[in-house]
Amino acid sequence: MLKKIGILGGTFNPVHRGHIRLAKDACLRFDLDRVLFIPCARPPHKRPDGLAPAKHRLAMLKAAIGGESCFAVSDIEVRRGGPSYSIDTLTRLKRDDPDARFFFIIGGDSVSELKSWRRIGELQALCTFVAAVRPGYRVRGSGRVKMFQGRPVDVSSSDIRRRIGEGKSIRRLVPAAVERYIVQHGLYQAKESRRSKHSS
Repeated sequence: MLKKIGILGGTFNPVHRGHIRLAKDACLRFDLDRVLFIPCARPPHKRPDGLAPAKHRLAMLKAAIGGESCFAVSDIEVRRGGPSYSIDTLTRLKRDDPDARFFFIIGGDSVSELKSWRRIGELQALCTFVAAVRPGYRVRGSGRVKMFQGRPVDVSSSDIRRRIGEGKSIRRLVPAAVERYIVQHGLYQAKESRRSKHSS
């Protein structure tokens, strides 16, 4: 049987429990053999606020998925550098593993944005898009996108960064290992907080 590999991309700035839950839900729903978490080098559609260096985002991902045998982290986009276009990533993955079936995991709110993705027709020929929708939300899919019910986790990376900058707790929003890493490396802290820490 063909290997079924899920792809979960993003900035992961930082990775949080919602990302992990999404990957687990997709893995169970589509009987995936593996889910690859792929942090981008630079998002092509937006300029992210306070993007942490790639080495930290990779390290946090590896800490977050520790112990999950069906999860793995790929640095394919970080090594390539520049704007991270999914068509380039999937083309390379398919060339390296031509017998695998790829499932591109997205949130239901991203379905309407797919038409703006670079060379989306070619990308859809290389993978199956699977989109998680929250209970109570109506999202119209298409023959190219398979919808599935995801368990909602009310958390976002931007909220986590804001909370850190305000000195608030992020416990239960990110895996414990990720929280420890953020504290250890002083990530996402307000500039004033970083200056006072270095001057003390």
